[in-house]
Amino acid sequence: MLENIENALWEWELHKGDKPEYSTEGFRAAVKIFISALMDRIWELQELEEISIEDRILMVEKAGRDVRALVKTYTNIDTHELHQK
Repeated sequence: MLENIENALWEWELHKGDKPEYSTEGFRAAVKIFISALMDRIWELQELEEISIEDRILMVEKAGRDVRALVKTYTNIDTHELHQK
């Protein structure tokens, strides 16, 4: 499923190469997909390293803050506001 989206994006970039014009809703969806994939991999790492529940919580909270800061820095969009619209 996500691989189909990835392939479509590669095709778009290869053949069109221009700005894709994501809507606010589309951008929000892309951020959510990224967060979901990131959290899945964080979970795997936490399981592998047998990280305590307290440290797991701190880790995912930090990851969420980092993604929010990244988006804000490079787009001036506050991800919290994406879900209020």
